Amino acid sequence: MKSFDLEKRKYTVALMAILIVIIYLIRLFSLQIMSDSYKKNADSNAFLKKILYPARGLVNDRKGRLLVYNEPAYNIMVIMNEQHGVDTLDFCKTIGITKQQYIDRMNEIKDPKKNYGYSRFTPQLFIGQIPSREFSVFQEKLFKFKGFYVEKRAIRHYATSVAAHVLGDVGEVSQINIDSDSYYRPGDFIGKLGIEKSYELDLRGVKGMKIMLRDVHGRIKGHYKNGLFDRVPEPGRTLTLGIDRDLQALGERLMLGKIGSIVAIDPQTGEILCMVSSPTFDPHLLVGTDRGKNYKNLYRNPYKPLLNRAIMGQYPPGSTFKTSQGLTFLQEGIINTHTLFPCYHGFHYGRVHVGCHGHRSPVNLFDAIETSCNSYFCWGFYHMIQARRKYGSYSNALTRWKDYMVSMGFGYRLGVDLPGEKRGMIPNADYYNKHYKGHWNALTIISDAIGQGEVSLTPLQITNLCATIANRGFYYIPHVVRHIEGKAIDTLYTRRHYTLVRRAFYNDIAIGMRDAVLGGTCRTANIPGIEVCGKTGTAQNRGQDHSVFMGFAPMYNPHIAVSVYVENGGFGADYGVPIGSLMIEQYLNGHLSPSSQKRADMFAHKAIGYGARKR
Repeated sequence: MKSFDLEKRKYTVALMAILIVIIYLIRLFSLQIMSDSYKKNADSNAFLKKILYPARGLVNDRKGRLLVYNEPAYNIMVIMNEQHGVDTLDFCKTIGITKQQYIDRMNEIKDPKKNYGYSRFTPQLFIGQIPSREFSVFQEKLFKFKGFYVEKRAIRHYATSVAAHVLGDVGEVSQINIDSDSYYRPGDFIGKLGIEKSYELDLRGVKGMKIMLRDVHGRIKGHYKNGLFDRVPEPGRTLTLGIDRDLQALGERLMLGKIGSIVAIDPQTGEILCMVSSPTFDPHLLVGTDRGKNYKNLYRNPYKPLLNRAIMGQYPPGSTFKTSQGLTFLQEGIINTHTLFPCYHGFHYGRVHVGCHGHRSPVNLFDAIETSCNSYFCWGFYHMIQARRKYGSYSNALTRWKDYMVSMGFGYRLGVDLPGEKRGMIPNADYYNKHYKGHWNALTIISDAIGQGEVSLTPLQITNLCATIANRGFYYIPHVVRHIEGKAIDTLYTRRHYTLVRRAFYNDIAIGMRDAVLGGTCRTANIPGIEVCGKTGTAQNRGQDHSVFMGFAPMYNPHIAVSVYVENGGFGADYGVPIGSLMIEQYLNGHLSPSSQKRADMFAHKAIGYGARKR
């Protein structure tokens, strides 16, 4: 019995030994054959792979003038396995940091939670984007700091301080960027805002690489296989924008001390000629080692200079919206150009009152646009929504109304080639059914007729409405980039988008807008020798009203459509109209007349809101 137990135990021990050997073999196979981690470590001892970064694409304005280019900069890299015998105090003094900052940065590099994929054998970014003028001192002492070496990079530089919201900036990649695109590695830079973000794939170029052979002591012995596997970097593509640098600069100057935006579009192409958001900031603030600190200060600024109000601001369009209502009522047969509605200082129906300034009465469509009559468009809206025999119900009538608004580019993002665009608000029947529990009619929502109530648009959408009228019924999706080097722009931006309204009715609205400039609410937009068509807006606000204007010129074969939105600026004629007319004159004539220059100087020094409070 004992011999049987011994025999059994012997087999058990032998079986366990065999299992252990098998487990070890499987693990060795997994590590050496299936996994490349050991190979990577071995390779990193034998090879030094130097990434060669491409020059980021240049950016020009529509006339070929440089807006964004590159300047040399340097990253200080560290290989932990080679870092030894470094005089820490001398190192810190040379690059201008404290010893504690040195320790903290080293700990960040080694922390796998903050530096995913860390390896002590591969180069790690210690500090980046050092301008060449600051780097020269460090370069002289580089031989003393073992394990540290230099990686040549470039930083963005701006020819002027304009168009910060359009141009955007670049910053260090996040872990999300690295995980989602194998192109990036820790320490790389990526577009964060503006066209730098939306055209990142075109601007970044293609990286190159040099593979250097090292000996057992880590010393460089030359190119691996005489550079057979080295790759030359390919520079990024040059972008040409639709932006006119002079027009952009004028717009930013006119908006000094004010909150709001100016957007101008070439109606014939959809190219954005200028996009001003105020307050703005100097794009140079988001370059170099102080980028993080400066970004934090801009982010905390209560007036939100980082916010691109031209595409992110959602405002009541006020009376500029009346043009879309006139078009809808004409197409639906609710009115014709001779239809008269009364205005006794406003629209009055039962307990509903919508005020209006004094003017002749009754008025037809042309008069209503010229004088910006609230009552006329309220009556038109009332007759459309209440036409139950025509539409069957209030809900059906409002749905039809919304279809027109959507066809004009409202209620959804237009699709501009910039990040962060908002959609605005065009209410539908479901919204009102829920809000009023099914008990509503035209009088309940009458403010929608004059661009108030629940209606909101972005300044870009207001400009696009103006461009659509200029084109007599179609628009191109507004876009900043007009040309990409070696590549066609997306066909999304070259297709016409037609509305539901006939061309002839757009002619009627254009005539009304011309009348508004000749003798109506836009009289100060009149420019000698240029047929300007315009429409004012005074958007009601809990505080001071917003001043709004949209206009295009010339009346026939137009080359510019512009909108101006000045928060708390009062009547449309106070700020919107004169600023808009200056922008039109600058673009079409290439300069301002002496008298217009004086007006521009005056508006550049007139502050509202944050500018006035500062003073």
